[in-house]
Amino acid sequence: MNGYDGIIFDVDGTLWYSCDKVAHIWSTEAQRYTDRLICWDGKTLEKEFGKTMDDIMLDLMPELSPAQRHELGERCFAQENIGLAKDPGVLYPGVAETVRELAKRHRLFIVSNCQQGYIEILLDSYGLRDCFEGWLSWGETRVEKDETIHILMERYGLTHPVYVGDTQGDANSCARAGVDFVFAAYGLGQAEEYVAKVESFAELLSLF
Repeated sequence: MNGYDGIIFDVDGTLWYSCDKVAHIWSTEAQRYTDRLICWDGKTLEKEFGKTMDDIMLDLMPELSPAQRHELGERCFAQENIGLAKDPGVLYPGVAETVRELAKRHRLFIVSNCQQGYIEILLDSYGLRDCFEGWLSWGETRVEKDETIHILMERYGLTHPVYVGDTQGDANSCARAGVDFVFAAYGLGQAEEYVAKVESFAELLSLF
């Protein structure tokens, strides 16, 4: 697993877990918007995280118009950033220590289908900003993850990075981007195609 010029990480299901907290925030905002009782839980969002917000809102609120889903999504994102800045998600075991060690010998990056500001909340909440050379979100690019990966590669001069994620969607994005995929099996989803699998984040130290 040597020879990569960068390691790119997913966020949800790979670096931390925030589904329960986000579900509460989104439910509260959706109730305000629709004036209906809405009670999403973490398990519901586990199936959605990794998708773009447009796709998530289509799954959760198909009865709304596209314009309404977009507006609600933007409201949920805004409240999510406010809420998580005060009460952040929980890092998976070993993430902070492993990231700091990996950063000593690898260029580290993040690409996620999240809103702008979400990645920064994770990094600042746990003092990890200095470990990552760069990051890019769907909120900044508004394109599919494989395209966002390409944008990040071009921006930082990467030619052969590897991506660490936890879903088949991540694997599919990597295949389209021509990037090797490492499956974080402890995360939120499943994957069938990968060059390596880890059962804990700390296993990345022996892999790279």
